[in-house]
Amino acid sequence: MRVRVSVVGASGYVGGEVLRLLLGHPHVEIGQVTAERRAGEPIHAAHPNLRGYTDPPASAGGGLRFVAAAALAPCDVLILALPHGEAARQIDHLSTLAPRIVDCSADFRLRDAAAYARWYGAAHPAPDWLPRFTYGLPELHRAAIREAPYVSGVGCNATAVNLALLPLVRAGVLDPQRPIIAEVKVGSSEGGAAPGPASHHPERSGAVRSYAPVGHRHTAEVQAALGRADIHLSITAVERVRGALATCHAFLAAPLSERDLWRLYRQAYGAEPFVRIVHERGGLYRHPDPKILAGSNSADVGWALDEQTGRVVALCALDNLMKGAAGTAVQCLNLMCGFEERVGLGFPGLHPA
Repeated sequence: MRVRVSVVGASGYVGGEVLRLLLGHPHVEIGQVTAERRAGEPIHAAHPNLRGYTDPPASAGGGLRFVAAAALAPCDVLILALPHGEAARQIDHLSTLAPRIVDCSADFRLRDAAAYARWYGAAHPAPDWLPRFTYGLPELHRAAIREAPYVSGVGCNATAVNLALLPLVRAGVLDPQRPIIAEVKVGSSEGGAAPGPASHHPERSGAVRSYAPVGHRHTAEVQAALGRADIHLSITAVERVRGALATCHAFLAAPLSERDLWRLYRQAYGAEPFVRIVHERGGLYRHPDPKILAGSNSADVGWALDEQTGRVVALCALDNLMKGAAGTAVQCLNLMCGFEERVGLGFPGLHPA
């Protein structure tokens, strides 16, 4: 079975990654690809890595091109890669074009309209739609995603924190009286394709910039997903393009050993197709490192234990554009359409990179 998938708002980095994945997906036919400012242009005008993949060899311009959103026709699945806020404003119309929608933005990640207003600084444009979307992290909601017509995207920082902490929270081994502090180091692609003062090369080069020490919007996602209001995020920009590394400091309610932690992480992730446990005694990559995950939908998780204090440092590395966005969106598409979950997502990452 093949499904016809159209991508809305595909000129940015996440949209480009969605297209790259769908072009190699054996069960997908790409329908239309929208980008208002690039309507009529070939796909490789925005995504040069896709040159030759979206148009025939020696083509005279007859390949896949961006269209305006007004030209969208019905299809089987819509994947939305619009700027935050746009999907919510257009959802009534978009829902008439496809029976299944995966939205990569933050518009439908929270189920509580009051929480959305608090964290995003404005009332939600379509609050009635919030409970109709399933939060699209398969490691949390796989069964619900399989049955869902509408699935939200995931925040890259939130995904790294959620996957790092999930085994510990799920097992109930953390002290409920002590907060959890998560520091996430991120690459520049997290800021999107539109240039700005923070991405100007003389300012961004060499940076180790704590740009959101408190108040990052992904905090709400993590608190909702893990069911703890005392998880606090800090985000630091570092000099790399792709990648996120979450370093989460938590305290145990009672003493545990290394063997106990191995057991908890294996219970949580032993059958997960895209989560790898990385916890070695030595070597350069004894802990998770986003460098080796570029282009991959894998997330590497691990930990370090201070038995004297009961502190666990839970770690997760991922490619923010893949497992933190486009890769998880395609993983959700596979689940929603009844495909094998790993289809189209087999790229293992690069080394060296």
